[in-house]
This record gives sequence, C-alpha cells and structure tokens, in this order.
Amino acid sequence: MTAPEGDPTSGGAPGAWSTRGIRPSGAFAAYRDVISATFVPLAATPLRDHPFRASIDHTGGRDLQLSTVRADAHRIRRTSGLIDDADEAYLMATVQVAGRSRVQQDGREVELVPGSLVFCDSTRPFDFTFDDEFEQVVVQMPRTLLQARSGLSDRATRQATAVRLDPQGAVSVIAGFLSSLAAVSRQDPAGAAVLGDHALGLVGAALGTAAGTGPSEPDARELDRARVRDHLRTNFVDPRLDADVVARACHMSRRSLFRLFADSPLSLADELRRIRVDHAARLVRTRPSLSVADLAAASGFAGETQLYRAFRAVLGTTLTAYRAGTARQGR
Repeated sequence: MTAPEGDPTSGGAPGAWSTRGIRPSGAFAAYRDVISATFVPLAATPLRDHPFRASIDHTGGRDLQLSTVRADAHRIRRTSGLIDDADEAYLMATVQVAGRSRVQQDGREVELVPGSLVFCDSTRPFDFTFDDEFEQVVVQMPRTLLQARSGLSDRATRQATAVRLDPQGAVSVIAGFLSSLAAVSRQDPAGAAVLGDHALGLVGAALGTAAGTGPSEPDARELDRARVRDHLRTNFVDPRLDADVVARACHMSRRSLFRLFADSPLSLADELRRIRVDHAARLVRTRPSLSVADLAAASGFAGETQLYRAFRAVLGTTLTAYRAGTARQGR
C-alpha cells in the first residue's frame, strides 16, 4: 500500500492519506485497508466503475480520535465476522459535512444530511452507504469513557445508535464544534488536545440526546462533578492537589466529594491520575528531550516513581517503552 501523504494509522499521531499517486486498480483496496486500520476492521465495496478517489486526515490519542474522510461513492459494513470480543469497544460519532449517507444499526436506518450527527457502536454490525461523493468527520472514543461522561448504561447506549440528530439547536453547536476541532487538529494538534476534554463532554451530551435522555438540564450531582473535573484539569500540575484541597476549592466536604464519584466509573484519584498521565504523554510526544524528573514535575507527580507507576496503570505500557515508540515514529 502506498500512502503518499503520510499514514493516518500511526498510533494516534497526526497523519494524512489519499489515493493520489496510487494506481487506480489498487486505490479502493488501499482505502479499505486504511479505514480498517484507522477505525475498526470493515468490509467495503465501491459503487461506481470509475477510478476511486479518497482522502483521510487523522489526529488524536487514546481517548479521542478525529478523522475527516472524503471519498467517492461506496459502502462500508461492520459485519459480525469482523467483530472480535477481544477488541476494545468504541463509539463513533459521525458528522455529515457534505453529501448524504444512509446508516443502519440495531434495526434502525437513517439518512444523514449535511450538519446531522449519528452514533454507531463498534461491538455490533453497522452499515454506511454513500451513493455519491461525501465528506464526514468521525469522532472515535472508548465506549466506557463516553458512557462515564454521559452516565448512560449499555441498554441506553444501544438506543442511541442510528438515531439522526438534526443540525439545529444544541446539536448544531456540537456538530460545528467537532468539525472545527477536526480542522484545527490538523494544523495545531497540541492546541486541539487542550479542547479534547470539552469535546468528550459535548459528545456525551449528544449521546444522551440520541438515547432520549437529554439534553435535559443536568442534575446537581453532574454539575458538581463537572465543577470538580474542571478544577482538576486547571490545577493538576500542583503535586499537593489532593481530596482535601479539591473539596475546599469546590466548597464541599471531603465526604461529599467522595460520594460524588461513588457511582462514576472513575474515582476522584483515577480522574486526576488520567489527566496527569495524558499530559505527560503529550509532553513525551511534543518535548522528547525532557528528563523523566522534569516530565514528572511538569505533570504534577511528586516524583519519578509515581510517574512510572501511573503511566503503566493508565496506558498499559511503561514510560520507557512509550518514549521509545514515539522516538521511532519521529524518525
């Protein structure tokens, strides 16, 4: 496979790919390979006899991946045979930017028009049909993380798939934000990463809307959780940040703070650790010359040992292996 403009599948690093420069006879097969590596394994079929054209711009990391897809008419399917129980479960929010498409999942079928948004779940079969050239922005996130943000159960999440959210009101704002974020991420990945957490919150709200549970006014607990998370994201570089400090800053008791996260998939400590590790991983990619001690200090860890332990717990790999992999990608 030839990828003359880069490879969008390279571990979340910014990348671009297109059929330009690929022999027409092999263009669609190359596209099929790239979308399966970028998203999840997919079957694909062209719908026209003329030479196939497509491009994909991809950015993102472990928790949020953004892809802009432009292509000629074709059909993609996530079949039962391509779904592996060992695969991580993803939710994909798709914004139709140009053209139209038909989407099927969980017994529902909808047609997307420019500005509309739809969700699909990678753990069950789905089908997209594009009768003509189109452009879409696809936002891919681990399902557990998005469910934690939206508070939706597996059953409620199933109700949210293949439900068209029309481009009006709050949905219009969310779709516009995601499209703009995808564009910004191609030019300024570090700047876009700062906005990634806001994207997760907005996509969570859209998921609740699709499931029929929102966007009602969030309850007091969710508002308090959002306030606490904002404080963590703003102050995580302080190694003295702990439950007592957060409770005082957010004007609640320590006991109330812990109860606030009792029914959340991530505890208060888990939330803070993930924020710090995500920042450390970003620094490894953008400032590879930083020493481990400086990396720990810049990410809010009390020392190198704490950074090493947290990195492995959150990302499932060692800091040393992650740095080596990042260095290889940069060569």
